[in-house]
Amino acid sequence: MAPRADYDHLRRRTLTKRTTAFSVGRRWMQTNRQTQNGSGIVIDNAIRKMTDRLTEFLRLESAGGLLLAAAAILALICSNSPLRQAYDDLLKIPVEMRFGSFVIAKPLLLWINDGLMAIFFLLVGLEVKREVLEGELSTPAQIVLPVAAGAGGMVVPALIYFLICRGNAAALNGWAIPTATDIAFALGIVSLLGRRVPVSLKIFLTAVAIADDLGAIVIIALFYTADLSVQMLIFAVVAIAALIILNLLKVTRIAPYVVVGVILWVFVLKSGVHATLAGVAIAFAIPLKAKDGQGHAPLHLLEHGLHSWVAFAVLPIFAFANAGVSFAGVTLAALAEPLPLGIAAGLFVGKLVGVFGASAALVRFGLARLPEGANWPQLAGVAALCGVGFTMSLFIGSLAFEGPEYFTPLRLGVIAGSVLSGVTGYLLLRFASGHSSTAPPHGAG
Repeated sequence: MAPRADYDHLRRRTLTKRTTAFSVGRRWMQTNRQTQNGSGIVIDNAIRKMTDRLTEFLRLESAGGLLLAAAAILALICSNSPLRQAYDDLLKIPVEMRFGSFVIAKPLLLWINDGLMAIFFLLVGLEVKREVLEGELSTPAQIVLPVAAGAGGMVVPALIYFLICRGNAAALNGWAIPTATDIAFALGIVSLLGRRVPVSLKIFLTAVAIADDLGAIVIIALFYTADLSVQMLIFAVVAIAALIILNLLKVTRIAPYVVVGVILWVFVLKSGVHATLAGVAIAFAIPLKAKDGQGHAPLHLLEHGLHSWVAFAVLPIFAFANAGVSFAGVTLAALAEPLPLGIAAGLFVGKLVGVFGASAALVRFGLARLPEGANWPQLAGVAALCGVGFTMSLFIGSLAFEGPEYFTPLRLGVIAGSVLSGVTGYLLLRFASGHSSTAPPHGAG
């Protein structure tokens, strides 16, 4: 690829990728210090231009988070106004897809949860693959802190939920709800703080969220799978094999992967495995690099094409469809019930303790370092933001509980825990800029 094409490619990636934009900028700045004066001027200009693009990217993340919040608020308004019946009826509209004698019939809500969220998980899969192969999770040194923090941020919330709900066998099925992080909301809050948050912490937050996403994929596959259809599973395996063959043949056109991917989604949906996992399988088959090193990489192109659609359509629609909860008759006592309390405490307390505690332990024992330029109060703020579960927690909750009697307490818990985490994280980051200590907090680890 020509130098100019490389430069244009990097600019495009800056707009569409979360963490790689920051790592590319860091590598460019390192290169700048090693160059002669003449070439250094050129690189300085390139860095300034890339910074402008990065600013536009952060505006996109902020706008996506704000739109998510607006969609959730609109759902709450509809559920607590004369529009409630119309809102419920809208989500129950039957939608049917027919291919000869083959029929898929579901209410609109399930099309959103099974169909649109498959697109979201396709994007998640693309981001995970890219980060593992060439991004912030591509070396052991880069992986250890965010992965350990992500693991702590899943284990501790699940444990807190279990301890609170252990007397209710049915409620225990929701143990994974507080393990999730909504990266769109979390980054949206971070972007409101501007330069108060070091770039390294934004990279850390995104890497932890990616580790969370990978954990969510495993949890859905292992624990939230219905009765299986062996025949449809075999068909799904054949479709996955076709995707792998396309990759091995170095097919770089995206269209064949999309066609086979849609077929795979249908088979996975009918198999009993949750259909969103089809999106992950498609993502892992998309080639990272262009054929013979020429042109643009298919993975980057698809990620670029999907990012805005997911941020401004898929996630807001999902939030609108799933965040509606009626507060009629809801009291503080209702929030103290095991299910909502377990979710809220898992998100708010569990994420903060798990992410911060795992990070502090690794730093204390010399296995990792704090993100560059960050201090402990700031890390605590980011750990709190990991408790903004919202869309991901609602999604896992929709898999864990089918009965309508669980919908209101589930949503109450997710909303309460996410709001508490978001406000706490914002305040910690807002007022932590004056602290400079990078030594492990007393007793950490």
